[in-house]
Amino acid sequence: MKFIVILIFAVVVFAVWVRAAPSHPQRWHVALDDPQNKVMTHGVVRVVPGGEKHFGELDKIIRDTERTSHLAGTLEEGMVTYVTRSKLWGFPDYATVWVSEQDLVIHSRLRFGGGDMGVNRARVDNWLSKLPAS
Repeated sequence: MKFIVILIFAVVVFAVWVRAAPSHPQRWHVALDDPQNKVMTHGVVRVVPGGEKHFGELDKIIRDTERTSHLAGTLEEGMVTYVTRSKLWGFPDYATVWVSEQDLVIHSRLRFGGGDMGVNRARVDNWLSKLPAS
């Protein structure tokens, strides 16, 4: 019985910690130096050639995504970072979108854990699929 109480307490503490951990913009609101399309165990990078013209549309698509909020940046600055939280535990994933020359770059990654099981790739690909064909 004591073990079960300790286990429940540990789960509750973990859940609160994941949801309450601060999201510092100086850590997450950053652009990659040399962005290239790639899929990683912890996230994804997508470069949309000529996508600069769709930045505003993509911003709306992302903001309309469930459990997603704005963290930092503006369209006028040319870079915006969003936080999307998982449904059950509230794990945060960070997506930074910016303009690099005329291209649109999206870097989406997890905060906790070693792998995201393709969640960031699927989310970003879904966002991009909602953009009009150029």
